[in-house]
Amino acid sequence: MRFVLLGAAMFGLSLFVLQGQAGAPSGLPLPAELAVAAAAGLAAWWTRRSWWPLAAVAAAGHVLLLLWPPLLAASYHAGRDLVRGRDVAAYLGGCAAVFGASALMGAWRDGVREVLAATPGNALFMALAVVGLPFALGLWTRARREVRRRAEREQIMRAEQVRAEERARIAREMHDVVAHRVSLIVLHAGALEVRTGDEEAARTAALIGGIGREALTNLRDVLGVLRATNRATGWAPDRATGRAPDQRQAEEVAPPPTFADLDRLLDQSRALGVEVVRHDEGEVREVEPAVARTAYRVVQEALTNVHRHAADARTDVRVRYRPEALEVEVRNRAPASPPAGLPGAGWGLVGLRERVELLGGTLRTSAQDDGGFLVAARIPA
Repeated sequence: MRFVLLGAAMFGLSLFVLQGQAGAPSGLPLPAELAVAAAAGLAAWWTRRSWWPLAAVAAAGHVLLLLWPPLLAASYHAGRDLVRGRDVAAYLGGCAAVFGASALMGAWRDGVREVLAATPGNALFMALAVVGLPFALGLWTRARREVRRRAEREQIMRAEQVRAEERARIAREMHDVVAHRVSLIVLHAGALEVRTGDEEAARTAALIGGIGREALTNLRDVLGVLRATNRATGWAPDRATGRAPDQRQAEEVAPPPTFADLDRLLDQSRALGVEVVRHDEGEVREVEPAVARTAYRVVQEALTNVHRHAADARTDVRVRYRPEALEVEVRNRAPASPPAGLPGAGWGLVGLRERVELLGGTLRTSAQDDGGFLVAARIPA
């Protein structure tokens, strides 16, 4: 809309000047003046894409008719858009040539045109008015725009730094609180395994210790990624490799579990007393790593909820290999005893749904009529 208004204003002002109201009269018939003013208005409207047509109309109009409004607008755009010094020099040199040609044209003609264009003082004043001032205004506009963009970039960088520092703080808190507690569990399980005389209790203690050590490994990997994404200043690169310590730690993170580790996950649940039965349907095949990891997490989160709310209930894990998708379904029956009341964050299924939907899949969770619960995911593969 503003380019339409600019074109209309340029048309009206150019026609006003051509008729001698604010410059030398053109001496052209009215249809010709309307055509020239329309060309100037169209060129001004086209500045939404390029201002060079306006500069061409301005040069021809000023030399032939002493038409100054297009030159004024073109000079503003030149100051605003030209960055390289040679482009600025080329434009100003072109303006000097235009004024020289206009002075020669004014000397050749008589009347008002000769006074306005051929007189050195008037020519200098017009050059400053229609080229110098708008060019300077364009430079100021560009400088202000660059300052605003720089301020926006600095604001984004500050926000990123705050987020990075918050990630580092979360990593420290997780290490101080969670890692310490899990380490105590592993130590007590190891002590129980060594001291107990009951073989079954020793196996249970060994299982608890193994799960705790695996949790510590996963926690260390997550903390390493959190710290590695911290882009705040203050990293001291390693003298041998030139890399930051957190970067080395991120590169040493163990690969996340995939479907190859699913049986081990099920065995851990069986060792804790849950009857878990796996069913595979369709032709077993390799799927994309992201799909395999997500499917593994679906089963892991579902089994975690079974341990919390239905620890003694039979659980069926179904894996369906469809031609276009991988389907995972975890269904548990109603528990025979009250739930153990283990605490949970309440965000497991929410985060799981986001993970599945990120791959274009769907996650369905629902309570069953027999008192059990169903978690089913369909992931395009």
